[in-house]
Amino acid sequence: MREVWLGIRENLAQFSLLVLVNAFVGAMVGMERSILAPIAEQQFHLAAKTAALSFIVVFGVSKALTNYLAGRLSDRYGRKRVLVGGWIVAVPVPWLLMWAPSWRWVLFANALLGVSQGLTWSTTVIMKIDLAGPSKRGLAMGLNEFAGYFAVAGSALATGFIAARYGLRPQPFYLGVVFVALGLLLSALLVRETKHHVAAESLLRDDARAEPTPTPREVFARTTWRDRDLSSVSQAGMVNNLNDGMAWGIFPLFFAAAQMSLRQIGVLVAIYPATWGASQLFTGAWSDRVGRKWLIAGGMWVQALGIAVVARSAGFAGFAVGAALLGVGTAMVYPTLLAAIGDVAHPSWRASAVGVYRLWRDLGYAIGALLAGVTADALGLSAALWVVAALTAASGALVAVRMRETRPR
Repeated sequence: MREVWLGIRENLAQFSLLVLVNAFVGAMVGMERSILAPIAEQQFHLAAKTAALSFIVVFGVSKALTNYLAGRLSDRYGRKRVLVGGWIVAVPVPWLLMWAPSWRWVLFANALLGVSQGLTWSTTVIMKIDLAGPSKRGLAMGLNEFAGYFAVAGSALATGFIAARYGLRPQPFYLGVVFVALGLLLSALLVRETKHHVAAESLLRDDARAEPTPTPREVFARTTWRDRDLSSVSQAGMVNNLNDGMAWGIFPLFFAAAQMSLRQIGVLVAIYPATWGASQLFTGAWSDRVGRKWLIAGGMWVQALGIAVVARSAGFAGFAVGAALLGVGTAMVYPTLLAAIGDVAHPSWRASAVGVYRLWRDLGYAIGALLAGVTADALGLSAALWVVAALTAASGALVAVRMRETRPR
């Protein structure tokens, strides 16, 4: 067997390849960001906000459940097989979105997209943690999430511009065919398995022989409620994606209600993930220096402020500032949460813990879409924004009170 080294620099070629692959993963979900909610209203005539946002609920539930399975499957069968399988599931998605004759077909496409995202994004996260080792885990997660969410922004911007020129369907989804083809080919032909890096790191851990590997049920309990650090991370991840699900579904409708054009909506929807993605180049590495806890708590509070700014604004400039603040806050939180999971969980059960965390985190998409949709139908779009802002601020307070610092010293 070839010699194994831990570290980003020592595994630069494979690490860079996985960053590129995750960019295509992010681009797949980004192609829906600016146009699927308008498609629901304009082409399928779904007047109720809850019904119009049902695609996010389906996506969130399928992705969350698949995240949990991806961690366990990666431990059992290897990371690369799960990654390639996730891309195969994504192959029909852009075609279904192009030609769906009814909203049920759109929901089915989003169920497949959620499964694909759960398998591919989870696996790229796990593989980068495997390669990076303990000292640069925050930087590794920052690079991973930068690639994914900067691609979300670029894809959302591109599909918004294409839709403004050619119409909502089918032209914007041609990009998805390219994303799937490139992601599948790179994963199948060039990506290498990383499970042997886990064995190497286990030998370096002081607690490598201190405890037996826990059962899947024990990992679930630790990550969900028993361990105060892991459970704090899980709830913060869920609330983070709760407000992301709200932003995905409600922001385009809120901007449209304020008389923004389709092109302006595309730009505004792209500002949030672009700021999020670019800022993670700094925040992930920053957490390696200053720690995880207060970046997470502070990031949740900055997110809440960004949502409040959007809710109080009535024009493009205010919406842009609020979206940028939401992106900065999310960048403080997102890679730091993943790094904290890697800090606490032993390498032997880390992939399973990441799967449980991502289960709860991505259920936030479904909860956020349902909560925002029901609130918007009952009280209006602005009320939905304020409710989500309050929940996000409360989540940051919970982290501040309950979580301990996890960064290795």
